[in-house]
Amino acid sequence: MKSTLSLPADSIMPNDLEISRSAKVRPITEIAEKYGIWENELELYGKTKAKVQLSILDRLKNQPCGKYIDVTAITPTPLGEGKTVTAIGLSMALNRIGKSSLCTIRQPSLGPMFGIKGGAAGGGYSQVVPMEDFNLHFTGDVHAVGVAHNLLAAFIDNSIHHGNPLDIDPYSITWPRVVDISDRELRHTIIGLGGKSNGYPREASWDITVASEVMAILGLTTGLKDLRRRLGQIVIGFSRNNTPITAEDLKCAGVMAVLLKDAIKPNLVQTIENTPVLVHAGPFANIAHGNSSIIADRIGLKLTDYVVTESGFGADIGAEKLFNIKCRHMNVKPSVAVLVCTVRALKMHSGKFEVVAGKPLDPELLKPDPKSVEKGCCNLIKMIENLHLQGLPVIVAINRFESDHPEELEVIRTIANIAGAAQTVDSHLWAKGSEGGEDLARAVVEEANGNQEFEFLYPLEWPIDKKIETICTKIYGADAVEYSSKAKKQIIQYTDLGWSGLPVCIAKTHLSLSHDPKLKGRPTGFTANVREIRASIGAGFLNPLLGEMTTMPGLPTHPAGEYIDIDEKGEIIGLS
Repeated sequence: MKSTLSLPADSIMPNDLEISRSAKVRPITEIAEKYGIWENELELYGKTKAKVQLSILDRLKNQPCGKYIDVTAITPTPLGEGKTVTAIGLSMALNRIGKSSLCTIRQPSLGPMFGIKGGAAGGGYSQVVPMEDFNLHFTGDVHAVGVAHNLLAAFIDNSIHHGNPLDIDPYSITWPRVVDISDRELRHTIIGLGGKSNGYPREASWDITVASEVMAILGLTTGLKDLRRRLGQIVIGFSRNNTPITAEDLKCAGVMAVLLKDAIKPNLVQTIENTPVLVHAGPFANIAHGNSSIIADRIGLKLTDYVVTESGFGADIGAEKLFNIKCRHMNVKPSVAVLVCTVRALKMHSGKFEVVAGKPLDPELLKPDPKSVEKGCCNLIKMIENLHLQGLPVIVAINRFESDHPEELEVIRTIANIAGAAQTVDSHLWAKGSEGGEDLARAVVEEANGNQEFEFLYPLEWPIDKKIETICTKIYGADAVEYSSKAKKQIIQYTDLGWSGLPVCIAKTHLSLSHDPKLKGRPTGFTANVREIRASIGAGFLNPLLGEMTTMPGLPTHPAGEYIDIDEKGEIIGLS
């Protein structure tokens, strides 16, 4: 399909919002019909978005599955390297070359929307539309997750207030409250002040909503019955005799499931070229598992030849969690990994340049400097190695910018080839839409139809510490792992409780392969520090926290929200 929005060579590129508004958006019923979704399987939210009923999985259960393609990246700059652009654009390009393809991505959080990174609808001519709806409240899934999560928090304190019949140890409570904005002041709080009628004073904390275990459950559940079961298994703390206390014990799991009865249904929207996108679950692979939902992916795999999904951040975080947590649950093996890189990010990884969100790029960064690119390619090499550890063919996609220079691009191609990339392809998806991704689409088709040798990084039978150490040493490149006294006690406790057979979902910075965001390139000789290990039993994984990792981001000096407004006609301005 040729983009109807191609620009003349001498045109000035409009911004993302202008491009989105100029798109010829089709009724979502037309998109659904074209790709095999029946009208009675849709719940419309206006003309351009809809929820897909889970009954579609029963209807399609005997259909063969398509190929599963993951789009991941090198360690990004704080600006991002175009991974969402690549995922959306690649799905458009596959349709363009005659393949049936659908993209599955996560719903953005309002935290980065109003903070540093902006929206998550892609960009340029590889976007999800309507961009404003997608980036803001959308169909309310994130709000439903937040309400369900906070209701459980209220049930906990209410139970203690009314005589504490479950004998909950207040010092053992691990269930925070959540809000979907970045608010560092809430990281550590005191609640229950103001006298007995207002509860009891205790320390508490807040996470960003998309880091909630409820969001993780939404992403990993397989249906309503499974959702209800998982919610009941959430462990909020322990009794005074060290018995786990669950949402089921608090008689809250049922009402939580009620609040999520619509949120469990994936959202159907379209790209700027009128191809389908299923949006479901939340981001933040540095904190959570950061992948789109199993339900959305299963629907897509039954409907199309190729499902292109985006795993959060780099191949050390989101991709590792996709492979070793999500793929275990959904019993689907990926066929190809597309590894996105940019010249500017590789230059940053040389250690010569610093990229700071909200500040102009260093002018020197835009000048030809193949030696810095070569030095920074150590990060690219490591990410290729990480993907090969899982047995996947790797296609390196160079997300192109006008400031790139031919000699820099040749360095990337040469090093990627030596490192074992199956193919290295220039991507012009941002500037040209599907037309700029034809080469990438053909490369994906070629590699996806070859022999696959995907394997998990570790067996579930391994002890907790061995699984953590395998990820830290093999994927991050650490020499060793050290545990705080708290983490050591938790490993013993969780093992005694029978939880050692769960996969691990490590929370660490996305700005470095290591746990230290200042260490760029390919850090070596470091020791990964495990501060604590949280038990997400409903989601079905253990959640070690490395270093100073926080589950509630903060706002920058000049948040993106400063530039967002609405005009007298009711149109949003400043959204990106």
